[in-house]
Amino acid sequence: MSSSLEFADYAVFIVYFLVVSIYGYIIYRKREKNEHDAKAYFLAEGTLTWWAIGASLIASNISAEQFIGMSGEGFFLGIAVAAYEWVAAIALIIIAIWFIPVYLKNKIYTMPQFLKTRYNETTALIMAVFWLFLYVFVNLTSILYLGAVAINGLAGGDFLHVIMLGLAVFALIISLGGMKVVAYTDVIQVAVLIIGGLVTSYIALTTVGEYFGVGQDAIAGFNILMEKAPEHFKMIIPRPTATSTQLEIDKYLTFPGMLSYLAGIWIINLNYWGCNQYITQRALGADLQTARTGILFAGLLKLLMPVIVMLPGIAAYVLYQGGHLPQLVGGKDGAYSAMLTFLPTGLKGLSVAALTAAIVASLAGKVNSISTIYTLDVHKKYIQKNASDRAQVNIGRYAVFASMVLAVLFTWNDVLGIGGVGGFTYIQKYTGFISPGVFAMFFLGMFWKRTTGTAAIVGVIAGFLLSVLFNEYAPAMFGNETLLYTAWPNGKGGFEIPFHICMGLSFAFTMLLMIGISFAGPKVNPKAFELDTEMFKVKPQTTVLIIITLLIIAALYVKFW
Repeated sequence: MSSSLEFADYAVFIVYFLVVSIYGYIIYRKREKNEHDAKAYFLAEGTLTWWAIGASLIASNISAEQFIGMSGEGFFLGIAVAAYEWVAAIALIIIAIWFIPVYLKNKIYTMPQFLKTRYNETTALIMAVFWLFLYVFVNLTSILYLGAVAINGLAGGDFLHVIMLGLAVFALIISLGGMKVVAYTDVIQVAVLIIGGLVTSYIALTTVGEYFGVGQDAIAGFNILMEKAPEHFKMIIPRPTATSTQLEIDKYLTFPGMLSYLAGIWIINLNYWGCNQYITQRALGADLQTARTGILFAGLLKLLMPVIVMLPGIAAYVLYQGGHLPQLVGGKDGAYSAMLTFLPTGLKGLSVAALTAAIVASLAGKVNSISTIYTLDVHKKYIQKNASDRAQVNIGRYAVFASMVLAVLFTWNDVLGIGGVGGFTYIQKYTGFISPGVFAMFFLGMFWKRTTGTAAIVGVIAGFLLSVLFNEYAPAMFGNETLLYTAWPNGKGGFEIPFHICMGLSFAFTMLLMIGISFAGPKVNPKAFELDTEMFKVKPQTTVLIIITLLIIAALYVKFW
């Protein structure tokens, strides 16, 4: 590899690799007696601690799309993009109090199982197949692509495909040991990514201070950022006017001000954290209090994420505007990699380790969920109904391997065009095509006993079709303001509705459609869940965690409103 990384950097990275691998092997040997226990493989035997659940949630969530994509949006938008993380912390509180009790009381282990239990097998099968495609062709591919591009940029050479294969193999090593190995190695991964990320942010701030003549002082560097880019420290992107520039319109299209908080950002977060096998699987094998504490711990960690993944992007913007940073490779998504070039020898290796930890943890968690859904909700139900535990574990491992191979093949030459969209926006926008319908189906299924299976199937299909309508066709039909939305020129000769608004409209109409269809059914669906107030009561220590999280979020919004 090139001289961009030196011996000390390689040494730090190798130490990280060995620690994670050895620790993962130790955990694997500890559960070796349960080698062919399907529950042990897919759900970690219900033995995960609250801190392992919380750390694993964050390690699986924070990946290249955050380090690279969100840093790029920090470069472009500024602190407004932190709303994804801070609203996520509130969403996690909602999930911990109201969603998780429903799952645990009804012994739900996979999201398709939820749909079968609450609705019918048809709904469960449709969504199982859909999630498998989504996880492989949107999530795995984007994580692999963005991660390989970022690390290749740091390596300073043309090693993209070698790095891609290396990341895939590393993730496979961890994944084949099952959920317990994934979750407990995630504890190390999240420690590495937080420490490495904080080091990168600190160096970014001191670098800004040094270039602008206030010395290597992180606080002074942060003040310089606020002074040189005040528009990057506003949580609300202003609505464009007739005199707005295309750049101002593009920012609004990405994050449409207050309308983001009334529409899309809540749907994104509640669907991602509450209706997503990839995330909820960590908590589904635990008891209620352990699951709740782990989820709330993850919420506290989310408050820290903008410092790690967004602040370097704003620093890159200020340095770039001041002529202290060369042309970014890959546009705004090159902001994080550009800042890493300022790190001294050794610390650069730590940051590469942090980035690798985020990528590998996300890949491992994703393929484990793919394996779980395929084995329990497709293969065992429709292909090999009498599969033993040993057979299920083996099938799960085959699914892990097959999904990773597919992801590598489709990422090899960026078949899906991820690089042309911008990593973070790519994931948010294209998962947003199905989030409204899926969230409506889960939300009504949990909390409205009248919701029918027919309404669920119609809702998920309608949610997707409405998303396509509002994203792809309505802008061409309405290139101006209407009562319901605003379409803005996208700089490419057409019009575009901000995808957050598209999601909000799609969700609202889907809910109305599902409610209308359900009114044609019985007043109480026989498959409705039994809910009681005891399920939703929280212990005093849980209340304290929630209050602390909400106070921090309130203080942040007061500061940067």
